[in-house]
Amino acid sequence: MVVVGFPANDFGHQEPGTNEEIKTFCTSKYDVTFPMMGKVAVVGDEKAPLYKYLTEKPTAGDFAGEIGWNFTKFLVDRNGNLIARWASQTKPEDKQVSDEIEKALAAKAEKK
Repeated sequence: MVVVGFPANDFGHQEPGTNEEIKTFCTSKYDVTFPMMGKVAVVGDEKAPLYKYLTEKPTAGDFAGEIGWNFTKFLVDRNGNLIARWASQTKPEDKQVSDEIEKALAAKAEKK
């Protein structure tokens, strides 16, 4: 399992800094140890391809819909399928999140 952070400045301009400044802030203030990617757009015309995949009906299915605020969480299985999504209010340590992660880790990869 890998957790990856994608900073975005789309909501309340909460990430105005450079990629390095954001990484330094997250590691020093929140003790983030997972990989932090470069800043991307998660809504609008400049939406990154990853977020198009995670939010648009053809690829996101029942989990489709625009992101409403920072810290939206997505769970992608080992086959690249979106299998869960949580709003920013759901804490990463919430039982429903850990239960879905455990279920995904127990699943076998599809053979192609």
